Amino acid sequence: MRRALRLLLPVLLLALLLPACSSLGYYGQAVNGQLQLLARRQPIDSLLEAESTPADLRARLALVRQLLDFAAQELALPVHDQYRSYVELDRPFVVWNVFATPEFSMQPKTWCFPVAGCVAYRGWFSEARARADARRLREAGFDVFVGGVAAYSTLGWFSDPVLSTVLYREDHRLAMLLFHELAHQVAYTRDDSVFNESFATAVEQLGLAAWLAANEAQGGESASERLAELARERELDAAFVALVQATAIDLRQLYASGLEPDAMRAAKAARIARLREEYAAARTAWGDARYDAWFASEINNARLSSVATYNTLVPAFEALFAQCGGDWPCFHARAAGLARLPRAERESTLQAVLEFSPSVTSTR
Repeated sequence: MRRALRLLLPVLLLALLLPACSSLGYYGQAVNGQLQLLARRQPIDSLLEAESTPADLRARLALVRQLLDFAAQELALPVHDQYRSYVELDRPFVVWNVFATPEFSMQPKTWCFPVAGCVAYRGWFSEARARADARRLREAGFDVFVGGVAAYSTLGWFSDPVLSTVLYREDHRLAMLLFHELAHQVAYTRDDSVFNESFATAVEQLGLAAWLAANEAQGGESASERLAELARERELDAAFVALVQATAIDLRQLYASGLEPDAMRAAKAARIARLREEYAAARTAWGDARYDAWFASEINNARLSSVATYNTLVPAFEALFAQCGGDWPCFHARAAGLARLPRAERESTLQAVLEFSPSVTSTR
């Protein structure tokens, strides 16, 4: 705990220096929420040894330990003391993110934080406080959306625990989450979510393929069948994102048109209604209802802008992995080097990698 407090000192000092009460309150709840997580950690090894640990919890924690061993030994991920503890939460999400955009703009409001840089959301450890923040923003004229988050990474600043909000996911989805979050400690750059999330997604997908293959070799489920199932899910995700982004493009054009507010408001409502109609038609073609809950709620600029394409660079990272001959340390070193480059140079380098590797086999 002393180490955790030392690491929190810069954040605490920053909170004390902030002149705005709202900022002070926000940083205070962030520090308190993180401290509560750290205080409630239970070592996984101790839980596995304790006779009082329920059988279902024991089985899930044993899987976590196996996945971490695989990540360290086979994927060269920096596991160290990450996810070696467990926290039981009494809520479905660990934090709630608040997104906001002006009524006639698709440009999200951003908040800037130490380490993470500027992001298009603000996270709260309390749903009530998140919704209170959303109400304030809505009263100020913003379109607002509140979304729950089951897990997050502190980028190695703390020994992150495994949370009950994710522990009981299907085995392969738990593996994907752990590989993804560990990848953020390998390569992360401020203010470039596309790079950060694309790299972590590539590690997640390539790592999952390796883990499934190892399991299949030991008599587990078919790796090819599971990967085909996940590829189909990603196709549907891409189709859903395409529907949303087409609407966002139309709305950007509308907001730049110079119409009077009432006319613009009516046109905005009509375009969102058309999105619902487009989804109804697509849903029939897809034969899948996984996005029904998304469309059952209010759709506004904030909700639309929260559906971003963060995986556009995944094929380039897959090509980079192939250039390394499937060698994980080489792949991580190349990605970490890219993270240190200026954004334009980073993007041009990845584009060149992709262009010179036309035969990459994608796991997507």
